[in-house]
Amino acid sequence: MNYTFDFGPVLAAWPLLLEGAIQTLKISSISMVLGLSLGVVIMLMRTSTTKPIRAFAIGYIELIRNTPFLVQVFFIYFGMPSIGIRLTAEEAAILAMTMNCAAYAAEIVRGGVESIRPGQIEAGRALGLHTADVYRFIVFRPAIRAVYPALCSQFILMMLNSSLVASVSAEELTYVGQMIDTQTFRSFEVYFVIGAIYLALSQFFSIVLRGIGRTYFSYPTK
Repeated sequence: MNYTFDFGPVLAAWPLLLEGAIQTLKISSISMVLGLSLGVVIMLMRTSTTKPIRAFAIGYIELIRNTPFLVQVFFIYFGMPSIGIRLTAEEAAILAMTMNCAAYAAEIVRGGVESIRPGQIEAGRALGLHTADVYRFIVFRPAIRAVYPALCSQFILMMLNSSLVASVSAEELTYVGQMIDTQTFRSFEVYFVIGAIYLALSQFFSIVLRGIGRTYFSYPTK
């Protein structure tokens, strides 16, 4: 093997790599918040007693979970302009990631909600709690606490899947890596560094999500 490893040209492009990493954090964070919010709505629709609403939610979840994420990105960015809806690469990336995250989050949260015993809800109502408070403190918070590790894993997976939005020229980390590769022809070094950055981002998200979990979803110690 005559290949000589040289990380110099790649590391020299650290401002671009940093910008790409920040953009990945931005897209992923926005999509996580929107995806979880939409996921709760889809979950409520999924458990609705109204058949058309429930059927729509089930259809949405099955459609998203059983089609490739890359196809979803392509449909939003390349397909939707055919019906007059044009989005920038970043907007398409956020929309695709939000919709994808929502389908998985809806099923994860539904599992948590269904773990809440009906007697707990009845007890809350017997204590005179308002319906909103019953769902906030007795249903949703314990449900999120129960499935929080699964949600965290899904969020991190979504962040890693954000690399696929480079296919529509969304200027995140993988897209930056592709540009550096075409300029330096150092594919091994480029994608080795990119992989290391994604690993660091995963650890960063894990630390942040664990901190949120300890702050808002941990069981009282006393």
